[in-house]
Amino acid sequence: MAGLRYLSGFGNEFSSEDPRCPGSLPEGQNSPQVCPYGLYAEQLSGSAFTCPRPANKRSWLYRILPSVKHKPFTAVPCGDLTETWNEVEPDPNQLRWLPFTIPKSTEKKVDFVAGLHTICGAGDAKTRNGIGIHVYTCNTSMVDRCFNNSDGDFLIVPQQGEILVTTEFGKMMVEPNEICVIQQGMRFSVDVFGETRGYILEVYGAHFELPDLGPIGANGLANPRDFLCPVAWYEDRKVPSGYTIINKYQGKLFACQQDFSPFNVVAWHGNYTPYKYNLKNFMVINCVAFDHADPSIFTVLTAKSTKPGVAIADFVIFPPRWGVADHTFRPPYYHRNCMSEFMGLIKGHYEAKEEGFLPGGGSLHSMMTPHGPDADCFEKCSTAELKPERVAEGTMAFMFESSFSMAVTKWGLQTCQRLDKSYYQCWEPLRSHFNPNWRPSKQ
Repeated sequence: MAGLRYLSGFGNEFSSEDPRCPGSLPEGQNSPQVCPYGLYAEQLSGSAFTCPRPANKRSWLYRILPSVKHKPFTAVPCGDLTETWNEVEPDPNQLRWLPFTIPKSTEKKVDFVAGLHTICGAGDAKTRNGIGIHVYTCNTSMVDRCFNNSDGDFLIVPQQGEILVTTEFGKMMVEPNEICVIQQGMRFSVDVFGETRGYILEVYGAHFELPDLGPIGANGLANPRDFLCPVAWYEDRKVPSGYTIINKYQGKLFACQQDFSPFNVVAWHGNYTPYKYNLKNFMVINCVAFDHADPSIFTVLTAKSTKPGVAIADFVIFPPRWGVADHTFRPPYYHRNCMSEFMGLIKGHYEAKEEGFLPGGGSLHSMMTPHGPDADCFEKCSTAELKPERVAEGTMAFMFESSFSMAVTKWGLQTCQRLDKSYYQCWEPLRSHFNPNWRPSKQ
């Protein structure tokens, strides 16, 4: 959307005023007796008051009416959005989904909230420890409706179609190959411009942060300056017919009515904001000598658990890069993992499985489930000439990796009817190359 402005940085202490109301931020204090322009002061806390400063998240919003002015919440149908992890029996198999179906607008109007479907997850929002992986498939904009997640943070990965996200902090246009994060408690609405699809990583009990760089040094991977948060924008709009606030609370959906737009924040300041990031800005680090580095070097954002070095969830990408490793099998290695790995494809062809893993689809390799390159990839790359080459050109695959053993929902296994039951066959042609007479060559 032409003309949208952003503030640059990750976790900064930002401040922003809608230029239509200069001086709307109070000077020298957060909650004056009378705010400029007759606004209400409201704090949005994303952490406990007593968290250490590096982890303390809050913002002050100066709004035309406070968010407390609404009718009571009542339960509404959740559709395919769920936190029920025992609907069906566990399935430890390698799972792959064909591109998830987008409803046709000529058949049924579906907005972002109505188009949410949970694929898998684990944990519990009530105990503030868990994860949910969803897709959204929609074809129409939210009208006089907004969404609020009281359970956790949404990391949204558009795959088809850009989305215009209106938040209490301002507007963000998010296109495929970009991501955005809407943190716990932030109200937002989504406009779409046609048939639209994407992925969502939800975490309970932690916020996303940049991974520690260790010996990489001070720079690299996703640099803080490339993250963008919106600038203040407000609408003073009455909605006599009723504006609907949809609240995800303890895994269920509730709705309430009010007679005004919630996007009435004239100014704000703080370090608890929504933000977006363009994946093309990721500074890729890769092996330049031999062997295949672990995919953790491609981590964009992490939501840490209480155990050092172990994440509730990591958001990892596999961007275009150079492959130069000598005497090395360059694609990902065969693997069994104490983590769960959900993969999606935004565009292009994933190097380890060029057939069957398609944009808009996904795969899940659960805890300790074997996975790795298909037979064609192994045979081709075991004999390829090892010259410098571009890897994943025109491609962007990603991974939601979690320390949780995730359960797949009934929608994911059955209702969506997109599960590729032939997935296991991509490894069936693997054959033994064992030669007991092999001896090291003499130098």
